Amino acid sequence: QVQLVESGGGLVQPGGSLRLSCAASGSIFRINVMAWYRQAPGNERELVARISSGGLTDYANSVKGRFTISRDNATNTVYLQMNSLKPETTADYYCYVNHCTRDGEEGDYWGQGTKVTVYS
Repeated sequence: QVQLVESGGGLVQPGGSLRLSCAASGSIFRINVMAWYRQAPGNERELVARISSGGLTDYANSVKGRFTISRDNATNTVYLQMNSLKPETTADYYCYVNHCTRDGEEGDYWGQGTKVTVYS
């Protein structure tokens, strides 16, 4: 089992910045993709950004140039630096990892969510 603990959400004014963190722990053998998703009220959960084990990144069009995803493989932590925040950024942000066991079994794990509110 893999546990994910997120931190870094909060209240921020438009144009401000926040940095989300998500630390994975437990019986970790190999973490493949790490990602951030978000879900705004009344909307479906959507991908914000993802990063492969080798550092390749992919972003939603709405956040390109403003958000940066990174990871520290030594500590099994993924980060999301969010700059130039807009009110439409307001959502619950969820960390996601795809983990592979020593036996080759893959599993998807989600964090509990951290709330980001951009207000003016």
